[in-house]
Amino acid sequence: VYFEVGCLWLVTLLLIRLTMELQQGAGLPDWVLAVVPLLFIYAPVVLCHWRGADSWAYRLSIPRFRDWDAWGAAARLAARVAAVILVPWLIGYHLYHAFLPHILRFGKRAWTTGVVDWGWLWPRNQSLVDMLGSVGPSFSELPEQFGTLVLYQIFFVAIPEEFFYRGYLQTRLNEVHVRRWSVLGAQIGVGAVVANLLFAFGHSLVQPQWWHFATFFPGLLFVWLRERSGSVVPGALFHAFCNVCVITLDSTYGIG
Repeated sequence: VYFEVGCLWLVTLLLIRLTMELQQGAGLPDWVLAVVPLLFIYAPVVLCHWRGADSWAYRLSIPRFRDWDAWGAAARLAARVAAVILVPWLIGYHLYHAFLPHILRFGKRAWTTGVVDWGWLWPRNQSLVDMLGSVGPSFSELPEQFGTLVLYQIFFVAIPEEFFYRGYLQTRLNEVHVRRWSVLGAQIGVGAVVANLLFAFGHSLVQPQWWHFATFFPGLLFVWLRERSGSVVPGALFHAFCNVCVITLDSTYGIG
């Protein structure tokens, strides 16, 4: 199973990276990138067909668009998780960007001089209030075409990724590992953790960034939502919410 999952993960992501490289390098139209969500969705289905397994058994489907009850239940579950983490996340985001310049300056000077001076980390002439006020949002800098951004993140990014990682990889690995941990009404096992590691490092395989390892942590919430609901939709909605929040915060803070 691990060999199968590893091959599926590696081949799919390399094909996605190849698609993105060709689109950018050859100046192909943006619609070529529609291949990316199709790969995330259909690669597991093709593998199931090759294995002689029923892909429906992995609960990869989403409700009909007119099934308001199913979408509403998924949205309510995602919203409850979002409500719990939103304020701590906003505070953490602000603190991170308030202190990051000082941390980077401290690290650079310590590296180049071989001397550790804690005054570089916290300037003696700067108060905590000054440091916290050194950055802040500007709501005149909200992302353009916000509605399009939300729909893109839900249907082009979040649902396909949740199909692939939580829908297939996590469920397939659960066939190997007993879900022995009970977490707030969800049974979670080692398979979910492994699938989430693949999710985190998969980002860097497609487009290397030093911070991609951090996606492991929100991924744990996507894991929980999948196991708690048995569907990919609550996790996909929350996944899209996280992406939209990051893009919006980066835009309002003038980052990126």
